[in-house]
Amino acid sequence: MIDLDIETAKKLIAKHTQGHSNFVTNCLIAERYFRNKNDILYLKKQDDSEVENPLRNADNRIPRNFYGLLVNQKASYLFTAPPTFDVGQDSANVLVADVLGDIYAKNCKDLCINASNAGMAWLHYWVNDAGEFEYGIVDSKQVIPVWCSHLNKKLIAVLRVYKSTDDDGKTFDVYEYWTEDKCYSYCKATDDTIDVGLFGYNQFVSFDGSGLQFNELSHDFGRVPFIPFQNNNIATSDLDNVKSHIDVYDKVYSGFVNDLEDIQEIIFLLTNYQGSELSEFLSDIKKYKTVKLASNGADDRSGLETLTIDIPIEAREKLLDITRKAIFEQGQGVDPQPRDFGNASGVALKYLYSLLELKAGLMETEFRLGFGELVRAICKFKNIEVKNIVQTWTRTAITNDSELATMCKDSAGIISKKTIVKNHPFVENADDEIKQLSKEKEEQQSDMDAYKNAFPGQGGVGDESK
Repeated sequence: MIDLDIETAKKLIAKHTQGHSNFVTNCLIAERYFRNKNDILYLKKQDDSEVENPLRNADNRIPRNFYGLLVNQKASYLFTAPPTFDVGQDSANVLVADVLGDIYAKNCKDLCINASNAGMAWLHYWVNDAGEFEYGIVDSKQVIPVWCSHLNKKLIAVLRVYKSTDDDGKTFDVYEYWTEDKCYSYCKATDDTIDVGLFGYNQFVSFDGSGLQFNELSHDFGRVPFIPFQNNNIATSDLDNVKSHIDVYDKVYSGFVNDLEDIQEIIFLLTNYQGSELSEFLSDIKKYKTVKLASNGADDRSGLETLTIDIPIEAREKLLDITRKAIFEQGQGVDPQPRDFGNASGVALKYLYSLLELKAGLMETEFRLGFGELVRAICKFKNIEVKNIVQTWTRTAITNDSELATMCKDSAGIISKKTIVKNHPFVENADDEIKQLSKEKEEQQSDMDAYKNAFPGQGGVGDESK
């Protein structure tokens, strides 16, 4: 616990913001590539005076959103069906699900995308004015974590930095320093320095009826109310492995398009042309299909030639194929290019998803820690005693339904009925399906009993001959 006066705040902010700009820059690049704003769009265009080859006029910039595809693949594969939690009590599970709310699935997807871009995503939780537990995703660029030096790498504080605008349109840099029991808030004008312009930012309001505002807030969570969600064990961005390959693909593809556009233009080389105007030359070509040239003797080289572009199509196609393959190998994704998987077996489909599963498994390992901390925070707020939390993760992938249905049928009598129903491709909720099966069985038994009672003397209830 520290007493964060203004001078201590200046030292802490100066210490922890040092070097953070490099992290923000890398995040912005990854987010830009995720939105398909690749570097190819921002390359400097050559001036006409700098162009050595007069045939090169086209300047198409065509980005391919491979990175966005890879990130969305992972997000949909992991979180189309978000993880579920079991804290050991059905009533407690309902309370946890209510607190997570309808936005839980979207927050899972946003955490995945943020972690993929920045290397680490952040979730912040708090108690609102109505005394309810709330949580939300914080922009990774705003969060500067402070870790302890122990082997367990415990989070001891978080410095959140973001911009705010007042009613007069003036922009401020806001600094929130969160500890295990308090939050201290400071700010400065964007144009000022920390040493000169930093002052307490009174953004917290007293609820005792006095209407006072202050820059210090106490909480009773017992820990820093920020949860990290690492992308992998080394907290690196997914862009790191594929950016250079994507840039190569963009340059080659855009260059190919430029060549196809430039090849439509023909440059004429005229030697000893008798005319003086180019318009006259073009008119003669169009009207007479001939051009008047002057001759200066037997060794004269007067004539008309054309310049064209030779395009190495096979080499470019090969390079594009190799680069595309490298993007999905290094990015550990599934290439959506059409393949003959119409009736592939389950083993073949698993092989198709093998690289994506490796990447998803690394993220799941890290995210399990974050979700476990979130559920424990909810349980503590709801006064629910919890020891072990069972997390159930579901992958969303293409499957061979016919093969799965056959496997379920052949497993009858070997494994439990609930397991069979749970893994059947047509079943979405195993518990509801089992209840429906029981209901139909009871109805069928009731119909059979009614049928027997309709024929006395044939072994039914009304048979008096027994």
